[in-house]
Amino acid sequence: MEIGAVMKEIGEKARAASEALATARADRKHAALIGASESVWRNRQKILDANAEDMEFGTRKGLSAAMMDRLLLDEARVAGIVDGLRTVAEQTDPVGAVTEEWTQPSGLHIQRVRTPIGVIGVIFESRPNVTADAGGLCLKAGNASILRPGSEAFNSASAIHAC
Repeated sequence: MEIGAVMKEIGEKARAASEALATARADRKHAALIGASESVWRNRQKILDANAEDMEFGTRKGLSAAMMDRLLLDEARVAGIVDGLRTVAEQTDPVGAVTEEWTQPSGLHIQRVRTPIGVIGVIFESRPNVTADAGGLCLKAGNASILRPGSEAFNSASAIHAC
């Protein structure tokens, strides 16, 4: 498939998802994030196996020690991903929160209300945990996300995304 067509399809799917997420109830987003955290933990061995492939690729690619450290996942780091998703789940839902309000001299009452942006694109390298971090934050805020890991983190990010 041609790259332009693939990108168009991804964008169209994300836009459709953003419409559903913008109006998703807080309890449903909470449940989705908790479910994702449980799935990450349940599938941690698949994630670690995928990460081993990425580490091997990173070694062949000649990544620096710092990049390899950022790429590495172990059980403690997977537990950190789980904790991060749970922390986001427990945050107050930002959608619909009134951040400021005032009344004009004419009597018109104005409120500044938090609303979803729509679709957020995130490009990252060597940190497969960003898949859950960015995806979870976007979901909580009612936004769809298009996540693009670097080639060195592709397998790990895909395994996390599957959760």
